[in-house]
Amino acid sequence: MPQEARKDSANQELDRVVLTREQKRARRNRNIAIALALAAFVVIVYVGTWAKMGAAIFNRDL
Repeated sequence: MPQEARKDSANQELDRVVLTREQKRARRNRNIAIALALAAFVVIVYVGTWAKMGAAIFNRDL
């Protein structure tokens, strides 16, 4: 099968995918959950760094 024919076949398969309302809602909810988990991780790393360095972080020469 020539490469161009394969690309056309792949494009036709991709064009057939249409998400239902429930699938779109599930995708949105999953994206929100991932964003919240990432934000929580950033906060945990920030607080952990702050706790490890302590208040001495402000007592340094600039």
